[in-house]
Amino acid sequence: MNVKTILYIFVVPLAIWALDSLNIEGKFKKNRYYQARLLYLMVAISISYLVVNFFYDFYMYSKFV
Repeated sequence: MNVKTILYIFVVPLAIWALDSLNIEGKFKKNRYYQARLLYLMVAISISYLVVNFFYDFYMYSKFV
């Protein structure tokens, strides 16, 4: 398996767990639960993408030294 895939397996649940502390449903209009959940999922995936790419690049550059 690819190193990036392994990182995604660990980072996505961590991002979801970290975002779970936020109450984003309170910022939306009433009865907009699904839109709030979709935004929550998109933000979690975006954060995971950034974190995985950071660690992967760090790992790849550290191999050259």
